[in-house]
Amino acid sequence: MRTGTVKFFNESKGYGFITDDETGKDIFVHATGVKTENLAEGDKVSYDEEEGRKGKVAAQVVAIED
Repeated sequence: MRTGTVKFFNESKGYGFITDDETGKDIFVHATGVKTENLAEGDKVSYDEEEGRKGKVAAQVVAIED
């Protein structure tokens, strides 16, 4: 599992981005990959990285405590 911080997440559009703690790069996250009820900017999360149609995507995204 990787960890990161939610950079942006739009509930109505169903997608956003997570900034990876280790690499500093942003990774796309779709609402279908989110396992936490509410995801907001600044939330710390853990996630798996999977290959999507257009590159790497975050999956199994869960909010974690600091």
